[in-house]
Amino acid sequence: MATKDGKLSLNALIAMVVGSMVGAGIFNLPGRFGAATGPFGAIIAWAIAGTGMYMLARVFQTLAAKRPDIDSGVFAYAKAGFGDYMGFLSAFGYWLGSCLGNVFYWVLIGSTLGRFFPEIFGDGSSVIAIIVSLCGIWAFHFLILRGVQQAAFINTIVTIAKLVPLFVALLIMIFVFNYQQFAENFFGGVGMPEKSLVNQVRDTMLITVFVFLGIEGASVYSRFAKKRADVGTATILGFLGVTGLMVAITLLPYAAMPQATMAGLQQPSLAGVLEEIVGHWGAVFISIGVLISVLGAYLAWSLICAEVLFAAAKSKDMPKLFAAENANGVPANALWLTNIVVSLFVISTYFSQDAFNFMLDMTSVTALLPYLLVAGYGVLIAQRGEGYEATPGERTGDLIVAAIAALYTLVMFVAAGLQYVLLLAVLLVPGTILYFWARREQKLRLFSPAELIVFAVALVAGLAGAWGLISGAIVP
Repeated sequence: MATKDGKLSLNALIAMVVGSMVGAGIFNLPGRFGAATGPFGAIIAWAIAGTGMYMLARVFQTLAAKRPDIDSGVFAYAKAGFGDYMGFLSAFGYWLGSCLGNVFYWVLIGSTLGRFFPEIFGDGSSVIAIIVSLCGIWAFHFLILRGVQQAAFINTIVTIAKLVPLFVALLIMIFVFNYQQFAENFFGGVGMPEKSLVNQVRDTMLITVFVFLGIEGASVYSRFAKKRADVGTATILGFLGVTGLMVAITLLPYAAMPQATMAGLQQPSLAGVLEEIVGHWGAVFISIGVLISVLGAYLAWSLICAEVLFAAAKSKDMPKLFAAENANGVPANALWLTNIVVSLFVISTYFSQDAFNFMLDMTSVTALLPYLLVAGYGVLIAQRGEGYEATPGERTGDLIVAAIAALYTLVMFVAAGLQYVLLLAVLLVPGTILYFWARREQKLRLFSPAELIVFAVALVAGLAGAWGLISGAIVP
């Protein structure tokens, strides 16, 4: 909870991390992993993802300690390390990815309701589903306008409430654990297409990135922390707890049914798992949990979206229009732009062939650029010794951790594939208009020579991605 002076305690910061991470993705793990790999590949995938994201969490913890002067760290670290334009791309990309994640949440809500009312909600992108989503978006909008601290308190309560269905599901799956079924699925179940272990693991990578989004929740809200040290502590504790939960939710269904059955489950697939085990009430129970979880995560990410735009505007990386706050201390203009963009993306899902998985994967890819720049900045300050005057012995260890985190994010870009990288450029290049606007306000030079090269590369990639969409080579 927030303290009397309006600051967030350690428990509230942990709730921000857990509330941001435990959202839609965790309820979709059984089906997504079941379609990709067996338990053996899943264990390898989680070992890779867990190690990479743990290193990234450690980088956030280190930067919070070594650069306590930097708030809203996700984009601010990129700016400090790589210049104004890269800082802008990090802020805009992170904000845009958060918007796409919020769209995914509403698609999942529609899909969950479609399990019980298929003619009305369909797969979550029907006309009725879109109308319901738009109503929800603006209801949350006006709730948040009443005050960030009040909304953060609600997030803490919802975080507790949504964990209950997950733990009940875990207990049920542990109780019915079938070792023989787990063994049959271990290296890939009967009836699944044959593919190499490398391809099996690669096919899980974007979903692991998606479910780890939110690891930086405490860092984004660092300016509200009661104690600066609580930011790093909340990041690590939240990460460890949620990782254990996600691994269990992934592996236990393999002991309850054939992998081919898992692969064919309707999303949210955890509801289908419980329906297979205990009957229809299990699907209803988990679906209620999904709705609570997704709405809670949506609240957390709406806060994060607005905070990123606000902080970028305060540091003059975005137009000063978005630095305005209302009487309740809420970055109102940033929130308005966020929800307008989210609404437009929600409407666009009507034209997508597979809005559910497309929004999930695009959210994951969009988050990778800010993560890569954060890890890169961790490498830079360890090399330079910035902030290590009193603890020089920590430099080597922190340098290794940051280098591994940077390597992990690069590997994730490769695993995502060229299509998603080009689509990322399609989204980032038009956003540079906001950068032009901000630089013009300050009467500053638009690009340095190095930044001009970065923009040129992004522009070429964006044009290639746009042509792919127009020609049909890329299908969203």
